[in-house]
Amino acid sequence: MPLTPLDIHNKEFGRRLRGYDEDEVNEFLDQVIKDYEALIRENKEIQNQALALQEKLNHFATIEETLSKTIIVAQEAADEVRNNAKKEAQLIVKEAEKNADRIINDSLNKSRKVALEVEELKKQASIYRARFRTLVEAQLELLSQEGWDSLDSPPSLASESNRG
Repeated sequence: MPLTPLDIHNKEFGRRLRGYDEDEVNEFLDQVIKDYEALIRENKEIQNQALALQEKLNHFATIEETLSKTIIVAQEAADEVRNNAKKEAQLIVKEAEKNADRIINDSLNKSRKVALEVEELKKQASIYRARFRTLVEAQLELLSQEGWDSLDSPPSLASESNRG
């Protein structure tokens, strides 16, 4: 058990012949008591300061831990947002590719349809030209036959009287 100022004050020494001067010893003990009490007070203050500093240190350690966890959570949230954005971008690209493919296929189908219609119109025009040519040739042949010359001359009286 540590020595207290009261223990020093109550300490009694045995007497001997030619011993120390009692007043000097008492004065020295009083000085020791004062210094010891001052050291005890100072030690208490230092312990209180140490406790206060330890509390602050614990507080800052808690803040540091909280900040560290917050940074980790923020990083995870950022990673999740980034991953979601990538997935969404990929979905948008796939949708755009599907739409582009659909548009291209529609355009190709329309182009084929128009090409078929053009070919059909060319065939019909060719048939029409052939028929028209045949008709014109037939009409020219009719015009080149002999009976047309008689239509150019005035009618004779005999033929008129036969009619009547």
